[in-house]
Amino acid sequence: MNYPAKSDAFTRGCNYLRMVQRFAIEPKMVDVMDNLRDRIPICNFIGNNIDTINTQLGVYLDACHECFHPQKRKHIRILATPLAQSLGIDGVCNIFTTPVTIFVDVGRVVPQNWLHIVAHEYAHAHLGESGHSQKFATILSHVCLGLGLEPPYQQPGMEAYLRSWPYCQSTRDPLSFWIGSHEI
Repeated sequence: MNYPAKSDAFTRGCNYLRMVQRFAIEPKMVDVMDNLRDRIPICNFIGNNIDTINTQLGVYLDACHECFHPQKRKHIRILATPLAQSLGIDGVCNIFTTPVTIFVDVGRVVPQNWLHIVAHEYAHAHLGESGHSQKFATILSHVCLGLGLEPPYQQPGMEAYLRSWPYCQSTRDPLSFWIGSHEI
């Protein structure tokens, strides 16, 4: 049986995803290779476009850094990646890597809200803690104010709504972005 040759974009995409898996809390958080139907277009898209996407996320990361004095800034890296659909999350922060690593599934939210995800995960990275405590709310409020985003409301029982603050508009089909169905 003859199989089509894998493109350089496909190889770059696969290598990128393997690299991302090394920084993930659990490698299965990035499970594209198990997606037999879509893995080739996803890897091709990533191979051709990930630098552009990560550059934009880097701009948002730098904007978050600007909310703090240089000596208070943490060493943080940010990577776009399709996260496992079973997780149901837009972003996650691995505070156990050096530097701390933020992962953003840019396919799960509209591009106009990518900054919102970065701000949320940046607060976790800056604090060095998971969870949505009062300390997290304070850091997130500071970042939101610095970015011109609405800060979270201080109220009892706010941990539940802090999980998705600031609000992000979800996409209907998260993988459609990663297979190249949308403009970057």
